[in-house]
Amino acid sequence: MNTFTLSRRRALSLLGASTATLALPGCQRALGRIAPAGAGEYLDQLAWQMIELSPETATSLGIDKGEHSGLRSRLADRSAAGQAQVAALLREGLKQAARFEGTQLDPATRTSLDVVKSAFSVGLDGFALPYGDVAVGGWRNTPYVVIQNVGAYLDTPRFLDSEHPVKDAADAEAYLDRLEAFPQQLDGELERLASAGRIGAIAPSFLLDKAIKQMEMTLADAQGGGGLVESLTKRTASIPGDWASRARSLATSPVAAALSRQLAELKRQRVQASDHAGMWARPRGDEWYAWALRASTTTSHSPEEVHQMGLDALKELNGRMDPILRGLGYTKGTVGERMAALGNDPRFQFPNNDAGRAEVIATMQSKIDFIRTKLPQAFRTLVRGNLEIRRLPLAEEAGAPGAYGGAGSIDGTVPGKIWLNLGDVSRHTRYSVATLGYHEGIPGHVWQGEYANRLPLIRTLLAFNAYSEGWALYSETLGDELGAYEGDPVGQLGYLQSIAFRACRLVVDTGLHAKRWTREQAVQWFAETNGSGLAEVAPEVDRYCSWPGQACGYKVGHTEILALRDKAKRALGPKYDLRDFNDAVVVGGNVPLDVLGRNVDRYVAATG
Repeated sequence: MNTFTLSRRRALSLLGASTATLALPGCQRALGRIAPAGAGEYLDQLAWQMIELSPETATSLGIDKGEHSGLRSRLADRSAAGQAQVAALLREGLKQAARFEGTQLDPATRTSLDVVKSAFSVGLDGFALPYGDVAVGGWRNTPYVVIQNVGAYLDTPRFLDSEHPVKDAADAEAYLDRLEAFPQQLDGELERLASAGRIGAIAPSFLLDKAIKQMEMTLADAQGGGGLVESLTKRTASIPGDWASRARSLATSPVAAALSRQLAELKRQRVQASDHAGMWARPRGDEWYAWALRASTTTSHSPEEVHQMGLDALKELNGRMDPILRGLGYTKGTVGERMAALGNDPRFQFPNNDAGRAEVIATMQSKIDFIRTKLPQAFRTLVRGNLEIRRLPLAEEAGAPGAYGGAGSIDGTVPGKIWLNLGDVSRHTRYSVATLGYHEGIPGHVWQGEYANRLPLIRTLLAFNAYSEGWALYSETLGDELGAYEGDPVGQLGYLQSIAFRACRLVVDTGLHAKRWTREQAVQWFAETNGSGLAEVAPEVDRYCSWPGQACGYKVGHTEILALRDKAKRALGPKYDLRDFNDAVVVGGNVPLDVLGRNVDRYVAATG
């Protein structure tokens, strides 16, 4: 996304944001603990200041209307100057938040201020490093401004096509304004890409190979008009105007020229690149990785501790998978070898063609339809779960993960999405699609995002990787506990393999960036240990190389949520109810793990 990748977990409205309370089960707002005048108003003002630096976010949230309608015509500044603006906002934000220290605050406002302080402090530490993108309230911290899964060349065309609305002539003009601004956005990145290259902060050769190939595809598309023109043309069929030719003149000339400039710089850096995969080989790389790990897990765990956490979790999960595999007749070899054999069984594969792609989507939809019927057993507070499943754009598939998802617009007019990477259908098996849908969609990212929709705007903009991904992984656990795999041992294995996959990430991510593993070593270990196919594992490892630390948030967050649940069960005994615990975690919003612990403690105290 932009220079400080705002979260895509949504907010419902700004109405009452300054006095919104944390609706934990059994908790009542303490009398006399109203937020002092100015606290809520300041948080709202701060949210809009952030959005001013990320106009795309306003469109994604559906709040670029009325007095904010001018945001619909703008793109974020991805230049060094744009980064400096963000850092200045963070410094001032921390200064202003300190005014409310020691004052009596209601729990919701205190939590919001804690979220601001955590996100802004970590963000400023990231901006102090000499290169890379900082995700303030997001998940995509990266040392590489443009690479196979990072950059405006990917983000902006997808955004214009899937999130920028075109309902009338004003929307179409705003689309053209953004298309006209696209070259400047690309050149802003180019400035930082070249600057990083001059100090040796160059991506691994194998990532640059992917990025160059994808950039060439994007450039060829723009030179022919392509998707940037087609998206506007098809949506203005009933709107009078010369939209197609105006869009084509922008795409084929200034946009294509800016893409050519980025491509040339990537090729220059490719000549200097090494095949060293980890941050240890980059300038101040150990420092960069330590920061990325802290930002992604909201903990102070060292790489060694995270590495061991992954190994311990794998041992426990393999112990659960072994008897199920034996019951299915898979008795020889390691758990990983037997899972690989299961994955190669034609019974569990989709055809690697368009019919197979359609079947993947249909199968996932049916699994989500099933889990919807079970959600009243797991939540007292229910949201809509507005969702659609779409294939990822072709230009992104080579560098993208198997899937990702997020909630839709504030007003519900734009549904949440699961984006599926279907370039190679073998990345998905019949026994893995259900848990993937629960993770990315319901009750995972899309579902959780709709709870964030009910919080003040600042809480939608500031999210934390360990919570976001920990919740999504916990949603897979809920799918299992709600009966998704009853009478389906192969589906149960798919779920356990998915959890083990995230445990492997702890080992591989730290192995690459702290233990100096090679890419080949990481791919081989991952495939053999988890029984995943190379088509799935290789892009995953490349992702860990470009987003250091991010992959560690999943299992760290999942482990913490389960630990808090066990703690609540012990404390409450017969008063414990899964619906109340889940509400305490999800209704309270996206927070660092230490703040999550305090939210759960309040729920326990109020219930007990």
